[in-house]
Amino acid sequence: MKYLITGLGNIGSEYWGTRHNIGFRVVNKLVEDAGALFNEERYGAIARMRVKNCELIVLKPNTFMNLSGNAVRYWLQKENIPVENLLVIVDDLALPFGTLRLKPKGSDAGHNGLKNIAQILNTQEYCRLRFGIDSNFPRGGQIDYVLGQFTPEELEYMPEKLERASEMIKSFCLSGVQNTMNQYNNKQ
Repeated sequence: MKYLITGLGNIGSEYWGTRHNIGFRVVNKLVEDAGALFNEERYGAIARMRVKNCELIVLKPNTFMNLSGNAVRYWLQKENIPVENLLVIVDDLALPFGTLRLKPKGSDAGHNGLKNIAQILNTQEYCRLRFGIDSNFPRGGQIDYVLGQFTPEELEYMPEKLERASEMIKSFCLSGVQNTMNQYNNKQ
């Protein structure tokens, strides 16, 4: 089985470490633990790795967040991967920091990366792993918040949250979305 694992984020050093780039951070952890490497290819950085009998194409789009759908569509088609084997890792303001929620489908919840993927693929029926970044910002401060850095307290817990997200991605590939949701969604 072949899977496209896509971490959403924005390219450029000014975005590294921001809350909005948590998707990049999660897939970096996954790939690093597997001893694989990212290489720049069309529409993004690609790493190829295996988890038991599953082949994972891991993508960090270089199209910027709002055009992520172009990269996702290209790699799904190029690698002949069905949309049900797509997993998108994304930041989520509606969840407390570090809360991880796997969903088999859903709305974009105002997230421009998910919105563009849904428009390009013409469906909301793809799996997403939402990583909670909390919503601790004043009215009108959302953009500065999501493009801001994590707090020292959040960074202290980051390694264990990234480890759990990596476990969930592997479980998604090996056991499927429903089993993974049952095993992980209510545990933090």
